[in-house]
Amino acid sequence: MTAWERSEFRRARLRVSLLVGLAITVMIAFVGAIAYAVMAHAQETEVSRELRYNITYGVPGVAPKCAWVFVLENGVLDEGPFEVPAGFPLRADIDAVHTSGTPVTRDVSANGTEYMVLTSPGAAGTTAQAVFDLRYQLADRAHLLHALVIALIAGLVVAALIGFGVGRRTVAPWAEALARQRRFVADASHELRTPIARAYLRAQLLAAAADLPDAQRSSLDALAKSIRGLADVVDDLLQSAQLVHRAGTPVDLADVAEAAVVGETERAAERHITLDLDHPGHPLVVCGIETGLRRAVDELLANAVRHTPEGGRIAVAVREADGQVELVVEDDGEGFAAGDAARLFERLQHGGGEGRFGLGLALVREIVTGHGGTVEAAGRPGAGARFTLRIPVADSRVVAPERISSARP
Repeated sequence: MTAWERSEFRRARLRVSLLVGLAITVMIAFVGAIAYAVMAHAQETEVSRELRYNITYGVPGVAPKCAWVFVLENGVLDEGPFEVPAGFPLRADIDAVHTSGTPVTRDVSANGTEYMVLTSPGAAGTTAQAVFDLRYQLADRAHLLHALVIALIAGLVVAALIGFGVGRRTVAPWAEALARQRRFVADASHELRTPIARAYLRAQLLAAAADLPDAQRSSLDALAKSIRGLADVVDDLLQSAQLVHRAGTPVDLADVAEAAVVGETERAAERHITLDLDHPGHPLVVCGIETGLRRAVDELLANAVRHTPEGGRIAVAVREADGQVELVVEDDGEGFAAGDAARLFERLQHGGGEGRFGLGLALVREIVTGHGGTVEAAGRPGAGARFTLRIPVADSRVVAPERISSARP
């Protein structure tokens, strides 16, 4: 499994875990909110009933620990024999209700607690005010909130464990299917390489030996070229399937770029395309699979040659930046729309010639991401394209001394 695939699997497991955890957390929070609302409503209903009872039947000061009753009769306010909380009674409410006859209910914060106050007309022309201390009800609510917080934390832990397990079970079939797909592709590619190579060889021998008219000879050459293109597709598939089974070694990406430029020089010269290489003059070593990296750089450069018109220019630059080796292939060819940048690296997107059918750039992305790097494309229609490949610099401890000594000075 490549580093990119492992990263995708980790993200998939994380997403599943988060979704499961979020669902359980929301459920616990929803149930807790309902329980708290029901409890608060029940308490308020009970206190309101108590206040109404005290207005009707209460005697001033009869329950000094949590409730007090004040009665205004014949202009005299009876507060009872017990000490009352500071700030009570609310004389303004008593006077207003005595005048209007309309009951008034309010919540009052005082003395470090909450009070519910009901002022209402009483019996025989009196006006009564009942005050209820809510400290015990508020304490019950606080206890409930603490219990809900503890339950929520415990639920989060359980949700994380469940989510992790569900994530592993959900992603496991995906990973197994990918592994089976790679084995199938590798086996099929191995089986196809030999008959395709034989067909290509026979087509070449037939084209060289047969005395055919020019039109038929051209068709035979086209057939050989098509078979060769099919062989390239099979090689791409095999390279993609084998990436996960090979160990990395130190690779000088600057020399890889130079070799790719040398390999395309003849084809570029036939079309009068100028190839420029900005070589750093010293090794730029990454840890990876040399054949895979060569294939990736070759494909980027071949893609640039395919899409650059005669007389155009292609610039290749290799440099180190921010702990990464950066390789840039830039051309002044036909370019592409900005919205197509991501699709260029998708499989089966037509690559624009020579029978690649989009596997070339898709393979480039698989190779680069398998090396822990990135590849991106930028361009505009008619204004050329730029492909940037970035791979982390190899740890100096894994760079073989013979590779460094054999590099250019």
